[in-house]
Amino acid sequence: MQQPPLLPEETLARVTRLAKLDGTSVVILGSVFALLAAARGDTAFAIVGLLATGAGAFEIHGSGLLRKGEVSGMRWLLASQPALYLVILGYCALRLMHFEMPPIPERFQEAFELSAQQVGLSVEDYMRTLNRVSVQILAIASTIYQGIMTFYYAKRRAAVEAALAPDSSIA
Repeated sequence: MQQPPLLPEETLARVTRLAKLDGTSVVILGSVFALLAAARGDTAFAIVGLLATGAGAFEIHGSGLLRKGEVSGMRWLLASQPALYLVILGYCALRLMHFEMPPIPERFQEAFELSAQQVGLSVEDYMRTLNRVSVQILAIASTIYQGIMTFYYAKRRAAVEAALAPDSSIA
């Protein structure tokens, strides 16, 4: 048996809760990323972290507006996902353009050399390939996640607006 649709008020509560959690997570991760990059003197990656933090702040701000009964909060939620997506794609581009060979601990040196030899690459080329693959995975995962979040917010927009309508019981 199919469940009946959620009441607009319950949809509003769920959207607000998810937006606050997701936005807070992005702010924390972006801030840590920015601080670590800044500590290494890596300005470009520090800026990426700050931009990601800003995208998370969009989502938190939107959640706060919804809690205050302002429909405009949905615009902030919807804008936060493409903004974060663009930041992540920018990060991916920087990772591809500015590859630095990471230090390999001595105990793993032999394993990396063997793995590189198996695919016919030098250790540095092997690490470049691993970097490229990891960046591609991040870009694909972000495309899926930010797409799902954007779709989630867009699909619930009408219910949230109904919950915040002047004649609504909670507004």
